[in-house]
Amino acid sequence: MLAVPPSAEYIEYIDLRVLCLLFCLMAVVDGLKGCGLFAVLAQRLLTGRGSLRRVTMILVLLPFFTSMLVTNDVSLITFVPFAVLILNAIGRTDRLIPVVVLQTVAANLGSMATPVGNPQNLFIYAKYSLGAGDFFAAVLPVAGLSLVLLVLAVAFGPRDGIEVNFGERAEITHKKRLVLCILLFIVCLLAVMRVVHYGLVTALVFLTLVIADRAALRQVDYCLLLTFVFFFVFAGNIGNIPAVNDALTEMLDGSTFFTSLLASQVISNVPASVLLAGFTEDWKGLLLGTDVGGLGTLIASLASLISFKLYCATPEAKPGKYLLWFTAANVAALVILVPLALVLLAR
Repeated sequence: MLAVPPSAEYIEYIDLRVLCLLFCLMAVVDGLKGCGLFAVLAQRLLTGRGSLRRVTMILVLLPFFTSMLVTNDVSLITFVPFAVLILNAIGRTDRLIPVVVLQTVAANLGSMATPVGNPQNLFIYAKYSLGAGDFFAAVLPVAGLSLVLLVLAVAFGPRDGIEVNFGERAEITHKKRLVLCILLFIVCLLAVMRVVHYGLVTALVFLTLVIADRAALRQVDYCLLLTFVFFFVFAGNIGNIPAVNDALTEMLDGSTFFTSLLASQVISNVPASVLLAGFTEDWKGLLLGTDVGGLGTLIASLASLISFKLYCATPEAKPGKYLLWFTAANVAALVILVPLALVLLAR
């Protein structure tokens, strides 16, 4: 950033459409969460008699599917605490590490299935003006195999009989507000698909929530939005440094997929997508590289750091043991998913 003198071009580097859509989605999802939607969903699915395997399956698949709509970060913030609560209540904290690790892998892999599942998907979808058909053809085979792998991983777990009860029944706190937020979410999806202009949707979401749910606006992760601004400016400046420009272009010409996957391991997949997008037209390689690249190191996806932090806040946490489980699960998933991604890229 310091290698290039400040200029008016800084404004041109910033992708306003991505920032506005990200703001709208975060605000509306915070509104849905504030209405108690996710708590009610989890309680309805988990309450009652069953097996530990069934409970584990639900705890793992909840973040897989919900991350497709509410992002991997939000799904983990919501459902990892549920896993901690339930496993403590039934006296099976010995299963906490494998469950949270699988939840993390599930959220990262499930989020790749839609343009709004994670920030890098939203950015790439907007940056390259992708059509829904092209996008889903690229990611759904990987997401589908990921689902199979997760189900198989849970299927070998213990089947001990258990009963799950919650002391207080979760309820939808504001039914009218919930309906309003669902409608706003649908409008946001239309903006992502370029059916409605993002500027109109941003104004609609902001004004509606100012009137109906200011708490949702306060919960928006403005630090993430500001971080995106820095990413855009940094990537734009990097492109103006000839030596760096040439080096990145050469690396991406060799393999966009592996370059973005490896970059994700070091700087995380969201900044990797923003940094590398300016040097390649291979959107599919970048998309699969950063999505699959969310596996691997703890910093490959910021969502992984969220679940690690939530786990470490529990009594008797064992960070070292967690990292061993996390690394083993991520490496195993990479070994299986990377070849599939390469087959898809070769088509």
